[in-house]
Amino acid sequence: MPEAQQGVTVSGRVLDENGSGLPGVTVMLKSTITGTSTDIDGNYSLAAPGGKGTLVVSFVGYQTQEIDINNRASINISLAPDAKALDEVVVVGYGTQSQRNITGAVQTVKAQEFADMPVPQVAQKLQGRLAGVQILQTTGRPGEGMSVRVRGQASATAGNQPLYVVDGFPISGDISTLNPDEIETISVLKDAASTSMYGSRASNGVVIVTTKRAKSGQTSVGVNSFYGVQAIPSRGVPEVMNAREFAQFMQDVYTENNRTVPEIYQNPSQYGEGTDWYGLLTRTAPIQNHSVTFNAGGEKFSTSAVLGYFDQQGVILNTGFKRFSARLNSEYRFNDKVRVGVNIAPSISNTSGRPTDGGPFTNTGGMLTSALLASPLAPAVNPDGSLPITAMTPGMLNVPNWYRVALEADGTNRVNRLLSNAFLEYEVAKGLVLKTSLNGELGQTFFKNFVPSTSGNVNQALPRASGDLTLNNNQFYTWLSENTATYQKEVGDHFFEGLVGYTGQKFRNDISNVVATNFANDRVRTLSAATTFAPTSAVEEWTLLSYLARLTYNYKGKYLFTASVRRDGSSRFGTDNKWGNFPSVSAGWVVSDENFMQGIGAVSFLKLRTSYGITGNNNIGNYPSFAQVNSINSGASNNYVFNNTLAPGNNVVSLGNTTLGWERTVQFDIGFDLGLLNDRLFLGYDYYTKNTDGLLFQVPVPVHTGFPNFYANIGEFKFWGHEFTLTSRNTVGTFKWTTDFNISFNRNKVMQLGTANAALGGGTNRNITMVGQPIGMLWGYVADGVYMNQADFDNSPKFQTSTVGAVKMRDVDGDGVITVDDRTIIGNPNPDFIFGMTNTFGWKNFDLSIVASGSYGNDIMNTSLEYINNLDGVFNVTKAVANRWKSEQDPGDGVHPRVLAGTTGLFRNANSLWVTDGSFLTVKNISLGYNLPQNLIKHVRSLRVYGSIQQALVITRYEGSNPEVNSGGENPLAQGLDLGAYPVPRTFTLGLNVGF
Repeated sequence: MPEAQQGVTVSGRVLDENGSGLPGVTVMLKSTITGTSTDIDGNYSLAAPGGKGTLVVSFVGYQTQEIDINNRASINISLAPDAKALDEVVVVGYGTQSQRNITGAVQTVKAQEFADMPVPQVAQKLQGRLAGVQILQTTGRPGEGMSVRVRGQASATAGNQPLYVVDGFPISGDISTLNPDEIETISVLKDAASTSMYGSRASNGVVIVTTKRAKSGQTSVGVNSFYGVQAIPSRGVPEVMNAREFAQFMQDVYTENNRTVPEIYQNPSQYGEGTDWYGLLTRTAPIQNHSVTFNAGGEKFSTSAVLGYFDQQGVILNTGFKRFSARLNSEYRFNDKVRVGVNIAPSISNTSGRPTDGGPFTNTGGMLTSALLASPLAPAVNPDGSLPITAMTPGMLNVPNWYRVALEADGTNRVNRLLSNAFLEYEVAKGLVLKTSLNGELGQTFFKNFVPSTSGNVNQALPRASGDLTLNNNQFYTWLSENTATYQKEVGDHFFEGLVGYTGQKFRNDISNVVATNFANDRVRTLSAATTFAPTSAVEEWTLLSYLARLTYNYKGKYLFTASVRRDGSSRFGTDNKWGNFPSVSAGWVVSDENFMQGIGAVSFLKLRTSYGITGNNNIGNYPSFAQVNSINSGASNNYVFNNTLAPGNNVVSLGNTTLGWERTVQFDIGFDLGLLNDRLFLGYDYYTKNTDGLLFQVPVPVHTGFPNFYANIGEFKFWGHEFTLTSRNTVGTFKWTTDFNISFNRNKVMQLGTANAALGGGTNRNITMVGQPIGMLWGYVADGVYMNQADFDNSPKFQTSTVGAVKMRDVDGDGVITVDDRTIIGNPNPDFIFGMTNTFGWKNFDLSIVASGSYGNDIMNTSLEYINNLDGVFNVTKAVANRWKSEQDPGDGVHPRVLAGTTGLFRNANSLWVTDGSFLTVKNISLGYNLPQNLIKHVRSLRVYGSIQQALVITRYEGSNPEVNSGGENPLAQGLDLGAYPVPRTFTLGLNVGF
């Protein structure tokens, strides 16, 4: 048989820039699924049918090469480093640019950099990797709890979440339900020059997500799986009293208040540890993820498909998160001028279990904090195996059996989502491309929570008369039509690119909610089993029409200029202020291309850049500019009697404001990018300053209007900061070590609040926002110890209930008495700086990565101490309370006061004892992988195994379980609070990546 028919086995060696063999390099036969990877010495071998075809050779950090085979049996290949990839194409708003030509503050992360992290959310994988972007895991509850702030941006009422754009489509909400395995790259746009193309939605920054596409000439199948276990670290577990200590404490409470000690407390020494309620509610839990990726890239048609399944059982009983996802991205090129594409991505995610975070006294959360309050003398399970309903002993407030509550929890939150895009692109003439796209998102959020009669909250009599069922259903859709024209022209050394376009987007959300009560029993948990109902419904809608334009120019690739403008018209704005303009301008200078720099060999690249622009925040709600009517919660005053018949009615509940508009942010940025030693070292720096004005406030109006206030754009915040990034290729060759480090210093200051600059409270008045101070400062009394003796009491300012042994607060205003006017700033939740560092190592077939992130200088207020340091004997308390003031002869630690009834209330108010340094350093992930030798298994192109530890190490002075906690959620005025949050587990996983 002729050799051309038999084929040729091509073999050879892939070398790095130093002539050393490169292990793990992908070698593919173009337009086929045939491929392999190099062994530990860089050797490869694969069959080439007919002795023809093209080898595609690729490896992270090196330039991809294509080599024609031409019947050769031996081909050695040298790969050139792609150190900083300055010519790499980066996705920006409405287009792409090479990294070299970008004049704004844009940072990009490739999915392959975080592939091995065993977490469900994309934001978790980005922690510590982006300068100026603070990403916190505020709770460990599966599928929840990620907070993202770009350059510390905040608003008084309009939130601080960035705009998320997936494949060119600004979606509603965030990307928490998006499968990370679908992602190719993520770009974060930080300054006005890069974000202004998104106009009235861009003040909080823009996160652009690009999903996977098939590469031309490559066909592959990949399987990625991991399985692991999660456990709660011992550090930060609250230390409350055991049975013996609690019995002694309760005996002391009864004795000091001259009451008869119940029998159960009379002999504390008979008890041991008792019931560990926290331990009963927690467990070791499994986590797993499986995804299959198929890519096929042909000359005309290419497609990429991803199927994913993720399952994380929570470390709290009966909690968990599951996600089923799929994505299909396809593109067809009719000819050199016309191409079309369609993307479709359905997903179903489900979060199960009762809400766990927050303080007690509510059915919507607080299980963890409330469980700490239960009596350790009360059993979780009776001797006969039945479950008690309550967990308190004499003298305590009613506390449910939280073990039973967790087991009987019947709560679920299901999110069904469909993202889709379709586009048509036509090159009308050379350099002129017209593009039209239609984007759609369909979604449903269904929440169900049944609370049986045996469950309740703290201080609620149990069993209740009936269980209750809450059903909430949100069905929403949004569509976006975009039409753009792009023209590129190169004239000699001059390059021009112009973009014009218009877009239209509409959103609608239909909301229905019903609370059903009076169930015959707890077994049948449907609406039909209830007899009393409280239904509500609402509709939320908005529309946005926009015009946009951008001009990009460069001369000789070293003098760079970009100008853009977007004009938005929004239904959210007042009728006399419907339109807003959002311009920006930026410039860059590639200094290293100048002749005078050629003799400076150490500098391989230097670019200076600056930008200025205006962006907006239109998250002001859908209807605040209108006078609104309401028939709910207004009582019988809505109704009127006509002809002896009661007629329903509505009443006006707010004033309109026809001039109401968006919040506006004016931002200036200046920075540089510097490569040294052939880009072995690469340093980036940005300084920014921005002012956000037009903050939305409720402004008081005269009483004779019939209304207390109305919405207006009055208020101003100022932000500024410095950002540094450093990438260092420390070693090259057989042993490779790369370090990526970033650190950011973000500051803010309140410049104006409303018409009278009145301070704003937040977090149930544990925060305060006032002119001249940073946003959301911690607020309360300054604890000055305890009135240790009569002389101390006589010579100190006092609260109205103070006595010897009671808590002593500082007389801040100096009026000689302690009142609410003595509350002051007692902490700052804003960090001095945030930082992140990633170290990546490679040796032969092994690879190791270590990712860390941290924060320094921020304070945390542990508000759960209001309950677990309650001195009235109604709850269990922390072990530290045992060292309280008991007498002048036994004054204790001088921190915890006496338990005398009527004197303990002040100690339960927010004070400086609740505030501690929240600085932390967390080793987020450690991953060690090994690429098995090629051809170990027939038809398997690559095979990699790895082990990973998530949340490997936390170093902090904060005594709580999670220094990233933020019970205030997205409210920028209520930061730095810990009301009790789901613990963040440490996760150990083993994974497998297989390529065919």
